[in-house]
Amino acid sequence: MQPSSQMLKGILEGAILKIIQQGDIYGYALHEKLAALGFGDIPEGTIYPLLLKLQRNKLIIGVRRPTGNGPDRKYYHLTDDGEKTLTIFQQQWHQLVQAMANLNQGGESS
Repeated sequence: MQPSSQMLKGILEGAILKIIQQGDIYGYALHEKLAALGFGDIPEGTIYPLLLKLQRNKLIIGVRRPTGNGPDRKYYHLTDDGEKTLTIFQQQWHQLVQAMANLNQGGESS
């Protein structure tokens, strides 16, 4: 079952930052990696504007590199601010996962 678009909106930025943290990547490969990880078929029309937003916010930097057999590709990597933002996202995500686990167990936070 593919996650709903509403759920994805809240986590897609963090997921993209995490993937980029694992190694420089270009847009189409990022799209394919998200699909392989179970995020479903996210339209490229969603990913590229988000990459532009992350660049404007100075969380990632895009650098064009030659491919050797076609047009250059823009590879993205995290900035220091991107690393900090990802750390905050991961902390918030873990809190949310714990809250849902508590809810599913019928208990309350300790």
